[in-house]
Amino acid sequence: MKFEKELKIIRKGVTELITEAELIKKLEKAESSGKPLRIKYGIDPTGYDVHIGHLVPIRKMRDFQDLGHLGIIIIGDFTATIGDPTGKDESRPTLTPEQVKINAEKYMDQLYTVLDPDKTEVRWQTEWFGPMTMKDVIGLMSKFTLAQFMAHETFRKRYEEGLPLGMNELMYPVLQAYDSYAIEADVELGATEQKFNILSGRDMQRYFGMEEQIAILTPILMGTDGKEKMSKSLNNYIAVFDTPGDKFGKTMSIPDDMIVNYYKYATQLSLDEIENISKQLQESHVNPMVIKKRLAYEIVRIYHGEKEAEQAQSEFEQVFSKKELPEDMPVYKLQENSISIMDVLVKNGVCTSNGEVKRLIKQNAVSVDGNKINDIFLEIDGEVIIKVGKRRFLKIEK
Repeated sequence: MKFEKELKIIRKGVTELITEAELIKKLEKAESSGKPLRIKYGIDPTGYDVHIGHLVPIRKMRDFQDLGHLGIIIIGDFTATIGDPTGKDESRPTLTPEQVKINAEKYMDQLYTVLDPDKTEVRWQTEWFGPMTMKDVIGLMSKFTLAQFMAHETFRKRYEEGLPLGMNELMYPVLQAYDSYAIEADVELGATEQKFNILSGRDMQRYFGMEEQIAILTPILMGTDGKEKMSKSLNNYIAVFDTPGDKFGKTMSIPDDMIVNYYKYATQLSLDEIENISKQLQESHVNPMVIKKRLAYEIVRIYHGEKEAEQAQSEFEQVFSKKELPEDMPVYKLQENSISIMDVLVKNGVCTSNGEVKRLIKQNAVSVDGNKINDIFLEIDGEVIIKVGKRRFLKIEK
């Protein structure tokens, strides 16, 4: 089959492709014209802490870039002020334009850990929505029906349960769909929960007489607990901003039955390599810990390079395999008579906030000299070693 090599790469880690036959025609056109396909992915920068689950579709965009195509990142500076209800049972807070701009810049810095900047085009929605008139907006809305929106599971669920459903939220899929027309997208990437919105983009392009984009849906990466979707609020995520050591340690904490899943959606390994790993895990003499170490190494290498990956593995083995303390453990010189556990952990950057310290203590994830603590107001008045979670340490000295 023509484009067999390309399609094998594109299919990797994809849940649904609508449709492959149309994609082949677009690949043929790109080859004959010398014009690369335009691969779209939209972000609503309501925050800037990106985790590797967010990057599953971004990795697919990089695959297309490596095949010679152009990635188009849409900054939802307009829709971020509305709130996307997709996959949520409640409305999402809106942001100011200034907040959106700051978040977008930090967001892109993290996407560029995967994307090729020379093959990435960044577009802001206000380019086309800014000049629109009320007449234009009503014209867009007229292309869709209420019946279409009620077929959207999230909308239907909230309506049936009597939960708030604003008209602004009903407009969200229409605006995202118009993005595809505005930038002449050939392919749109997104998680499975974005299927309704991406298919609306196909509808919008057809209404305007444009060739419909291909929808490529990627799975939602499960969190490190192996139970819930990766999420900062559930503290089961691996952030792009995490240190190499934290990335390695968090990866090592995933359940064994999630190893292949992470290889598929969070690494650059080929399908053949992943299939071989899957077979190894089924062999009784193979220790899953060895396979998991390679996974953690691969994830750290992607974001920090070979040297940092080797160091992170060495530190992990020293601390957890050999049950030793890390050599480079941060030290705090106690100058006061005593300091609260919250103050010392936040002051030294071990935790980001008092709230995080409280949460971790309640989860029995904080120990002092090897003893779990449950007192959020504990005062430290001597030389101790504080351990937070499985990977963070702080030595208190006088």
